[in-house]
Amino acid sequence: MKKILVIIVVLFSAALHAQTLSENERAGILLMREEEKMARDVYQTLNENWDQMPFVHISESEINHMARMKLLIDKYQLKDPVDNNADKRGAFNNQQLKNLYEELITSGKTSLEAAFRAGAKVEEVDIRDLKEARAKTSKEEIKNTYTDLISASENHLRAFVRNLKRLDVNYIPVVMDKAEFDAIINSQQGMGMKKGKSTGQGNGKGQCQCCEKPSLR
Repeated sequence: MKKILVIIVVLFSAALHAQTLSENERAGILLMREEEKMARDVYQTLNENWDQMPFVHISESEINHMARMKLLIDKYQLKDPVDNNADKRGAFNNQQLKNLYEELITSGKTSLEAAFRAGAKVEEVDIRDLKEARAKTSKEEIKNTYTDLISASENHLRAFVRNLKRLDVNYIPVVMDKAEFDAIINSQQGMGMKKGKSTGQGNGKGQCQCCEKPSLR
């Protein structure tokens, strides 16, 4: 009898948490969990091709971003899309993310410039989608998570643009408008998640360490 009661309580708790999310909030969490994985997968794959420190350090940051989204998935007891594919690199439930991954890997393997351009595009997409997801939730915890990830992604975007400049390339945004892009590039380093300290608690105001490592080998 006690076991039955425990099961009932667990099921009730899961249903209660699930009901506290709107469909937009649920969709946003699931999308961003896989999108952060997509970023990690792109950087890890391109690093195997080009052996560049920005890909190493930013991919490590994306692992932290994935962990932040996993905390929300666990809290609201959602089915983790990353688990569906056993976290296999390049495997996604979301077909658009899969298509984007394949596009970026194909282009990024053609030259180092193309690889850094691929990284910049990933961060543009990430910033756009995080801002859209943030606008669709009223929950402070979820908003704060998205805000932290936006700040980190802006740091990453600046890092890729900076590395392109070292190749004498002036990067022009391909997703966001020029005014928004310029505001990010011309702003100071944002305060994102501190590398290795992603607990999902507090305000996430540690300095993002992944963008200020040595760039070109």
